[in-house]
Amino acid sequence: MLFNSIEFAIFLPIVFLLYWFVFNKKLTLQNLFIVAVSYLFYGWWDWRFLLLIAFTTFCSWGSGLLIHKYRHAGKTAKRISAANIILNLGILGVFKYYDFFARQFADVFLHGQADSILLHLILPVGISFYTFQALSYSIDVYRGKLEPTRNIIQFFAFVSFFPQLVAGPIERATNLLPQFGAPRTFNYRDAAEGMRQILWGLFKKIVIADNCAIYVNTVFPNFESYNGSTLLLAAILFAFQIYGDFSGYSDIAIGTAKLFGIRLMRNFNVPYFSRDIAEFWRRWHISLTTWFRDYVYIPLGGSRCSKAKIIRNTFVIFLLSGFWHGANWTFIAWGAYHALLFLPLILLGKNRRYRDTVAEGRMLPNIKECGQMLLTFLLATIGWIIFRADNIGHAWHYITAIIGQNLLTIPSHPDPIHYMHLFTFIFLMLVEEWCHRSQGCPLQFSRIKSRAVRFTLYLIILVTITLFNPGTGNQFIYFQF
Repeated sequence: MLFNSIEFAIFLPIVFLLYWFVFNKKLTLQNLFIVAVSYLFYGWWDWRFLLLIAFTTFCSWGSGLLIHKYRHAGKTAKRISAANIILNLGILGVFKYYDFFARQFADVFLHGQADSILLHLILPVGISFYTFQALSYSIDVYRGKLEPTRNIIQFFAFVSFFPQLVAGPIERATNLLPQFGAPRTFNYRDAAEGMRQILWGLFKKIVIADNCAIYVNTVFPNFESYNGSTLLLAAILFAFQIYGDFSGYSDIAIGTAKLFGIRLMRNFNVPYFSRDIAEFWRRWHISLTTWFRDYVYIPLGGSRCSKAKIIRNTFVIFLLSGFWHGANWTFIAWGAYHALLFLPLILLGKNRRYRDTVAEGRMLPNIKECGQMLLTFLLATIGWIIFRADNIGHAWHYITAIIGQNLLTIPSHPDPIHYMHLFTFIFLMLVEEWCHRSQGCPLQFSRIKSRAVRFTLYLIILVTITLFNPGTGNQFIYFQF
């Protein structure tokens, strides 16, 4: 079920009313209701995948209890934890990577005849997200950071909570699981904030991302037919497409969770206002970045070791991050590209330089900060070309064609008026996020005292979403990961 679908528009208010007015008498019933509607939400694509998520959830829940039981029994707890990790990653690996590596094997050893060894598996939606979320629980129990829960209903609600089930944020059990163990009461302020965040997420997804996709999907597959300026514009629009798409999903997920009295972690923090690539990665897909930091980077030694090992650790997490995104060498190359961008920052000891908000306490950035943000955005955009390309050759030829094919000419615009509107909306999005860059969510018109004026602004945004909906029904990009 898509957040930007009619089905979800019907589903959400019904679930909301039942949650607060029918199943609010007892916490166990409320959590059981969450599990039921989450499985309905997830099974909307294919009910067979419910067996997979249930199996993953049960194994992680059971492993947590066994790890705690044998925590003083020598290496037993370690073996149980390792078995659960291998099992979950094994399931993820088979569904996500088996056919990819089978094709690579066939190209080398079977003259490309791969049909006999392919499984043709359908990738379960959101499997990378809920697998990592379940793994973090058992790892934290093994490390002693978390007491295991015996309440299986609470644990199933933690893994399957429908707003963030399919594309994150990848929550930690230390944050989300206790919320299903505590009574929840309706809070009007949180619900209103959630509705604003849902509205902003829909604006970014439908008005920005889906309209950018029209241009991007036209240019990228046929890049040989376009001049350099058109290719550059398509790359920039893809940067805004993937940001509007993914951060829009996160906004809708976080806002929806607030309607049910649940707080999810922030997943994006205005990444295109970053002053270097290290700051960009502290602000982009925060839940995945911090997952790799806590469960891979720090165990490898983190930054408390020699520069050579810091570089090694950085390459490991970025290559794993690329691999997590999908079975294509372009994702590996994208991860390696960002690791290379980190090298000069690590060697100069400047990879942790920007921990604050840009132009903090000021309305506008200075010239230096503008240059830094522009350079970081361009470097990230080059990375997005690699990410979006069909293969490494496609990425290379696309990037070289930008420079070699009339870069200084006017880009092609099939519908100049439409794209003038799109650029205006992108500009307004950036302005709104700049003004609220130190806060959790835009659309907080706290300085406007008139409720009528505020609701008029919300109505204008809603009408804009309706009028500029391209009607393509695009699913979210990260559903495929």
